[in-house]
Amino acid sequence: MGVMRLPVMPPVPPMLAKPVKQIPDGAMSFEPKWDGFRSIVFRDSDEVEIGSRKERPMNRYFPELVEAVRANLPEACVIDGEIIVIGASGDRLDFGALQQRIHPADSRVNLLSEQTPARFVAFDLLALGDTDWTARPFAERRAALVDALSSAAPPIHVTAATTDRTVAQQWFHQFEGAGLDGLIVKPLDGVYAPDKRTMFKVKHERTADCVVAGYRLHKSGPDRIGSLLLGLYNDDGTLASVGVIGAFPMERRKELLEEMQPLVTTFDDHPWAWAMQEGGTRTPRNAEGSRWAAGKDLSFTPLRPERVVEVRYDHMEGVRFRHPPQFVRWRPDRDPRSCTYEQLEEPVKFDLADVLGADR
Repeated sequence: MGVMRLPVMPPVPPMLAKPVKQIPDGAMSFEPKWDGFRSIVFRDSDEVEIGSRKERPMNRYFPELVEAVRANLPEACVIDGEIIVIGASGDRLDFGALQQRIHPADSRVNLLSEQTPARFVAFDLLALGDTDWTARPFAERRAALVDALSSAAPPIHVTAATTDRTVAQQWFHQFEGAGLDGLIVKPLDGVYAPDKRTMFKVKHERTADCVVAGYRLHKSGPDRIGSLLLGLYNDDGTLASVGVIGAFPMERRKELLEEMQPLVTTFDDHPWAWAMQEGGTRTPRNAEGSRWAAGKDLSFTPLRPERVVEVRYDHMEGVRFRHPPQFVRWRPDRDPRSCTYEQLEEPVKFDLADVLGADR
């Protein structure tokens, strides 16, 4: 390995975005919010480092991107962007497949780099040649980025961006069908501020009514609830596990445990019985061996599926909530059987190729 000599050296923590409910006023640039692994890529001739949010190099997990960086990025540059994987259907992002890429075995890494190759979507420029661009306004950095990557070919892309609010509003609704989860909004005069929340993100928020079908205890003790397990009924009447809610104040955790006791049941007549593990139905039990949950106790106390809770969520990934939803309120007026996938908003299908190839 040679030694990098760049005006901005790794590791650099990426600039962050703070969540806002609506698009802020002012002179802004709008981009799709890519749902992948945030990464700052450093290149100095043959030396490449693919950084991560935790500032650890990701080179070994994405050998195909190291090659793509050498083939498509300027000789000396530091570029901020997102590593994404497009699902087998070819028309939307697949975060699950991306997560699978972080694997300890080299043989598996190499196989997956061919089966589920990643792409890098560039959206900011920190350095080019000998020049540090971080103190320049974003509008200038964006123009220089587009210019520097004008001849780049897939799997390297430059994100679509617009300064037109009307177009941004359209994107917000359209792009979601491609698995993008909102907009990133950047002040045109903003400098690059590592680890600071100086950008904005506007995310999709919706609500759903779910059945509470179990709970786990809190790590601090057996007298409080850690999380409630949520279910939705699918077309054949099976209760599928869709995620958990777990953000409650300490006092509330104790009260919840008492409130749930009358609903405690055995697994014999519970929809997520142990025996169903073999059936392949998605239950919290069959995630138990998951390496993502290593060291977590995934056992739970079953509840009769009678209580309905309204939760706020951003979007679904397959049959589950992509991020843990938030508690909104109890819905004693709702029949648990009416908590089906039908109630979920299905975003408009949108062709990902249009987003990746959008006019620069």
